[in-house]
Amino acid sequence: MIAIIGATGSLGSEVAGQLLAAGTRVVAVTRVASKAADLTARGAEVRVADLTDAASLGRAVAGAEAVVAAAHSLLGRGRYVSARVDDAGHRALIDASREAGVAHFVYTSVQGASPTHPVEFWRTKFGIEKYLEASGLSYTILRPTAFMETHAHELLGKAILAGKPANIFGAGTRPLNFVAVRDVAALAVRALTDPLARGATIEIGGPENLTRLEVAALYARLSGRPLATRHLTRGALKVLSAMLRPLHPGISGVMRASIEFETIDQTFDPSDTLQRFPCLLTTLETFVRERIEPTRSR
Repeated sequence: MIAIIGATGSLGSEVAGQLLAAGTRVVAVTRVASKAADLTARGAEVRVADLTDAASLGRAVAGAEAVVAAAHSLLGRGRYVSARVDDAGHRALIDASREAGVAHFVYTSVQGASPTHPVEFWRTKFGIEKYLEASGLSYTILRPTAFMETHAHELLGKAILAGKPANIFGAGTRPLNFVAVRDVAALAVRALTDPLARGATIEIGGPENLTRLEVAALYARLSGRPLATRHLTRGALKVLSAMLRPLHPGISGVMRASIEFETIDQTFDPSDTLQRFPCLLTTLETFVRERIEPTRSR
């Protein structure tokens, strides 16, 4: 039995779906049971738990052979600010998993996590990596690059397909790496049984590096829709981040991160990972064509 924390999120739901398709017993752990109706219909057991409620986590992972931690609260606020979920909440989850006798723990970190990263979320992820390594649990740490579903489609391509300008933080001219959620999920599933993944920190990204302007242009070219972009300058991002900090620290943090990433290399070469864990990675063009196809009949 595999317990998936954050089972209704983009990564968690994909991991659950792949495991269920393979006939594996899945416990879908979520804060809101109604959001897991599709997983219930496919045979998953649903348990309600909250990373800000340590007492609920022991019940969530009870009887699980392995745990996949796929939740985060980068955009959280109030009770669900990142510090309570991504830091304290995941420490409590690791403790609960150890006490429950979980045999293996798969943690979703982020590519580039380090103790000196200029963005707090990346420093937090690194701290949890170290906490997990010291916990005594058997573990795998995954470090994915930017999810195509969020950073390519939701933030850029969706607007292009709707005939609107894509909003770009900064100039949009620095290349970065995008990875499909299904590819990360496949590696998470593999990490549950592959001895090579035991005690490993595995970076995973897509096969190419593109700028945000190139992503917007790709959506426009493949869909036949006009290319239009609207940029928020560094100065505007600084002002908006400061204004939003007391109202929504999560969005404010993302804006501050966007400023930092204008000077950070976000490219990635998957060659080393592919040598250890061979797979076929989804190209951004394939991903975009899949998103465009449903719009053809509208």
